[in-house]
Amino acid sequence: MTTYGLLIFDRVEELDFVGPWEIFTASSMLRDDADTAVLIAESADPVRCNKGMRVLPDHTLDDHPPLDVLLVPGGNGARETQVHNPVVTGWIAGVAARASWVTGVCTGAALLHAAGVARGRRVATHFSYEDRLEALGGVTVVRDARYVVDGNLVTSQGVSAGIDMALWLVGRLHGRDHARQVRRYVQYEPAPPYLADEPPA
Repeated sequence: MTTYGLLIFDRVEELDFVGPWEIFTASSMLRDDADTAVLIAESADPVRCNKGMRVLPDHTLDDHPPLDVLLVPGGNGARETQVHNPVVTGWIAGVAARASWVTGVCTGAALLHAAGVARGRRVATHFSYEDRLEALGGVTVVRDARYVVDGNLVTSQGVSAGIDMALWLVGRLHGRDHARQVRRYVQYEPAPPYLADEPPA
């Protein structure tokens, strides 16, 4: 059994955690509901996300089950507010020391840096935040990979890249064939209507 804990907070970027949530819960379903995924916040109050979605946490920082996997998403709340919240950064550091895997999506890397978890590691983050994260020092920012694995730390670029990271992780935990089944179930076969490599107009 794998227990996934996804941190949420005001102004968290929705797809940063909802994308991996879909992968983790689909993975559990295909494993006869063997795993658990929970949303964790500082308080039990509803969380207002970056683009207006409201979400209810399952647990607070003080009452969640032991976590095998910690996911730290990004968003304006991560890089502008939570990096200055010692309750949250201290919690991340404590959980990271006990979890088997620590993951970050987008500017969740800023929170992992503030908590000390990313220090001395190779990390990925949103393209618009790469210079700022690098300027903080103590990390090596990888700019040309959707996700980066450094020991038990896995970080991804922005927003949708968290889905790729989560698929890699369920494959690492439960096998590549299982990850392919998950990808098939969620029909994750990227085919954007506009070429991703087109230069800006």
